[in-house]
Amino acid sequence: MHTMSYDAFVSGFSVDSLKQQFCSDFDQGLNVCTEICDRHAGDPTRVALRYERIDGSTGEITFAELQQRAARFAGFLKAQGIGPGDRVACLLPRTPELLICVLGTLKAGAVYQPLFTAFGSGAIEYRLEQAQSKLIITNPEQWPKLADVKGLPPSMLVADSADVVKGVDSVTGKPDFLFEAELAKQSDSFEPVLIGADDPMLQMFTSGTTGKAKGLVVPARALMAFHMYMKYAVGLRADDKFWNVADPGWAYGLYYGIVAPLQLGATIHFNEAGFTADNTFEFLRKYAITNLAAAPTAYRLLKANDDLLKNYPEINLRVASSAGEPLNPEIVSWAQRMLNCRVCDQYGQTETGMTSANFHEFDHMHRDASMGYEIPGYRLVALDPYGKEVAPGETGELAVDMDNSPLFFFQGYMGDAKKPYKGQYYLTGDVVVSNGDGSHSYTGRDDDIIASAGYRIGPAEVESALLEHPAVIESAVVGKPDAERGAIVKAYVVLRPEYFSDEALAKELQQHVRKCLSTHSFPREIEFVAELPKTSSGKIQRFMLRKQAEDEAKQAVVG
Repeated sequence: MHTMSYDAFVSGFSVDSLKQQFCSDFDQGLNVCTEICDRHAGDPTRVALRYERIDGSTGEITFAELQQRAARFAGFLKAQGIGPGDRVACLLPRTPELLICVLGTLKAGAVYQPLFTAFGSGAIEYRLEQAQSKLIITNPEQWPKLADVKGLPPSMLVADSADVVKGVDSVTGKPDFLFEAELAKQSDSFEPVLIGADDPMLQMFTSGTTGKAKGLVVPARALMAFHMYMKYAVGLRADDKFWNVADPGWAYGLYYGIVAPLQLGATIHFNEAGFTADNTFEFLRKYAITNLAAAPTAYRLLKANDDLLKNYPEINLRVASSAGEPLNPEIVSWAQRMLNCRVCDQYGQTETGMTSANFHEFDHMHRDASMGYEIPGYRLVALDPYGKEVAPGETGELAVDMDNSPLFFFQGYMGDAKKPYKGQYYLTGDVVVSNGDGSHSYTGRDDDIIASAGYRIGPAEVESALLEHPAVIESAVVGKPDAERGAIVKAYVVLRPEYFSDEALAKELQQHVRKCLSTHSFPREIEFVAELPKTSSGKIQRFMLRKQAEDEAKQAVVG
């Protein structure tokens, strides 16, 4: 397959032609599991998933096997009265059982809700309560977190009875269901439940600058937008061995690590082990990965350890993609030099999916440090403070022109938490330069969101968690530049007078945030201060603290 002209493709693009890539009639209703699994199950040898568990054991599952296992899980859900509109939450690592839960939930017409395994009990409780989840599936390692979750829905444990006795603390009680035992009671066949194109298939949460994470749903018609990104930007081909390093507890790993590649009939890969350079190089070699997707942090870590590459001469990547934060030009040149592979920088959000990309399957001009061109089906613009589109070379807030973006699927936040609209435009909160040729280059956020190692972290959540500790009077959280992660979370904390500001208390506060939120959003640095900079009306001036943190980071490099 050869690349085609981006401009020529855009001029001939239509949503009607895109719909022909699916087996359902979007106007009459569809089943997402049919689109991403069952349609490929006719070939009994076609592999959907290759996986490696934390203990080193490996295996693979065909589409045909997944069709049957998903049917059993869907049968179980139906027996519990769970169907369209109901949320099914999954707190599992990258294992085959997670994939079965995703597909079975979608086959039943219900709504799949991911939970990141690094979440603490507070973050889990909040998301379950907001979504009114009807079931949570987890494993013995994660089970103890649920002891502190108020209003816990019915629970299912991925374990056999021996594991339950051995691995589950009796204080936390017993799960309502065991995964294998319940699936064994069900049939291998299940009639897929049709839902409307605007009905929800995924229940997501995204970081907010004020308050807690905001809930949103992804409707079934988002499959069309997912398809465009996966096929043309990622350049996924039928014979690719595809690995998305991102965790499926988050949007990029779920949308583009499971749903979109399976819709194209590709073989996906799960590596349950934590990310290290050695582990990653070995996985690339062992499974002959040809198409890779990851955050810039992953590429930076590989570059920092590229002396290991001599041990893996068999690595043969064809293409690679990067998303989550801007990709440094030096990473692009390193990958070309050391991996003989082109890495394309791409852009999106939980709310919208991926909307802009440097494309593997299209010919177009490439710019360093650019998020590329709009994905066909979207029109992206940069707006000035008055909501007017800026001229080439000018800076503005990146926005989606909803009236001229037929693939745009965001329906707003749950509970009307925030309305990110200005007229016909959806506002991303990201500041860009308009390059004048349809592409944009990222310059930063116009709010306080912290982009760290591919995660977007809302400072308000971290501040709230810190304030729950009895030692803390107030806190302010900012991102501090970091060579490896892009940024780290830094907290400035004002203590009550009876507490002593020492390293032991800093560690205690870090652990507290880990438990309340997650291991990726805790403050890696805590600085105890007598007071926080504020306006005359009492608002914290985070920009001053950000500047202070940036100066510290620069000084550390110089020093």
